[in-house]
Amino acid sequence: MRTLLASLALALTTAAILPGAAVAQSAPAAPAAAALPEAKTATWVARDFRFHTGETMAAMNVAYRTVGDPSGEPVLLLHGTTGNGSNFMGATFAGEMFGPGQPLDARRYFIILPDAIGTGGSSKPSDGLRAKFPRYSYEDMVDAQYRLVTEGLGIKRLRLVLGNSMGGMETWVWATRYPKMMDAAVPMASMPAAMSGRNWLTRRLIIDSVSSDPEYKGGDYTVQPRSLQFASVFYAIATNGGNQALVKAAPDRARADALLDARMKAPFTGDANDHVWQWDASRDYDPSSKLGAIEAHVLAINSTDDERNPPDLGVMERELARVRNARMLWVKGSADTAGHGTTANAKWWKAEFDAWFKGVPKRAD
Repeated sequence: MRTLLASLALALTTAAILPGAAVAQSAPAAPAAAALPEAKTATWVARDFRFHTGETMAAMNVAYRTVGDPSGEPVLLLHGTTGNGSNFMGATFAGEMFGPGQPLDARRYFIILPDAIGTGGSSKPSDGLRAKFPRYSYEDMVDAQYRLVTEGLGIKRLRLVLGNSMGGMETWVWATRYPKMMDAAVPMASMPAAMSGRNWLTRRLIIDSVSSDPEYKGGDYTVQPRSLQFASVFYAIATNGGNQALVKAAPDRARADALLDARMKAPFTGDANDHVWQWDASRDYDPSSKLGAIEAHVLAINSTDDERNPPDLGVMERELARVRNARMLWVKGSADTAGHGTTANAKWWKAEFDAWFKGVPKRAD
């Protein structure tokens, strides 16, 4: 009988949220973050790329960054919606994970950070096709990444696939769609279930707010619709940041108004079609029926204050029971965490990840 969510090597001071699950109470004492490594950038072209809709693109650009020597153990890291691979290159991730002696030491691992379809330097609507760009899905994103890894980089098997938010959902797709391609899978800030509740309702509000804006002009706008920044800020406040942290940052009306004004006045460089396509790509995400096919060892990492993936829904308990070799790590929310954004900061979970990852067996190519 499968054991649900085996306990990590972590001393707990409170009851776990799920049976057998570990709860990270706070960031453990650790040396200062390492100096940030340099990343190499490149673009690989996937020829005759076929989307799930049947549409094809003669040349699909897949931009990516790499850290470390190609002879190292390959690791694939997947970013969140409206981001790109550079999101992992800051002090809160690369500075905690890629340095000497850290969990993904770049002297040992070859770290691959692709820009998903529709983002960064990869092919996207704003490159010229605008609203004629295919309505891609998360499976299309993963297929492009798979082709980059196997055809572009010649890698037969990955040591690890790790993703955050949208990247976490892509990690679930990777583990179910290409189950023999990885030893370990770490989906963060995500659930292996269909879009529902607040998570989809608020995405629909972004999509509809922009696409119904007269300035959008069916995707043929000459200036960015003003609704895009408003909808994006609204969504971020509603589904990110953490209740306790937002109250800490805005403990009264005056400071809350100042916080909102600053966000609304901040430079915003997003493209409306790019954003609409990215949010819409999650519409048919649902790996739940394929979870039994996963062969990788799985460590799912979520935070208890994640507004988009709240623990009280019971989704992780229900779905992880169907995954072999699965463990759950909950980062306990506090005034210092950031809700859905918590897992983007590796300090909250890297010690538990490191202990788990060292125990994941390596399989032959």
